[in-house]
Amino acid sequence: MNVVDSSAWLEYLADGPNADYFARTVENTRELLVPALSIFEVFKRVMQQRGETAAVHAVAAMQQGRVVPLDALLSIRAARLSLALRLPMADSVMLATARAFDAEFWTQDADFQGVPGVRYRAASKR
Repeated sequence: MNVVDSSAWLEYLADGPNADYFARTVENTRELLVPALSIFEVFKRVMQQRGETAAVHAVAAMQQGRVVPLDALLSIRAARLSLALRLPMADSVMLATARAFDAEFWTQDADFQGVPGVRYRAASKR
């Protein structure tokens, strides 16, 4: 199973320099878990940059995977990770989701560099 961070989704959707690195994981929808919070983050950013139609299309692509809601147990796990790893709220929710399902976590967010179970690729400068 795989969880793709919002930063990686945005890179993939924009066909950025690291898009190919994330493509196989994003496109393998049978193994894809999508934290509900990442839908919020991606929709918001795409709508800001390219408008609502593009944002709706982005979310439709994300929903090809299994959307994982943020419930009480996952929230507590995320809070613990946030404290232990000094992660912001959204980052801790993404990682907690991956760990709850024993999934690989894919990102280009530098906050995750060196964290076990994370497939990190540094964001490229454009």
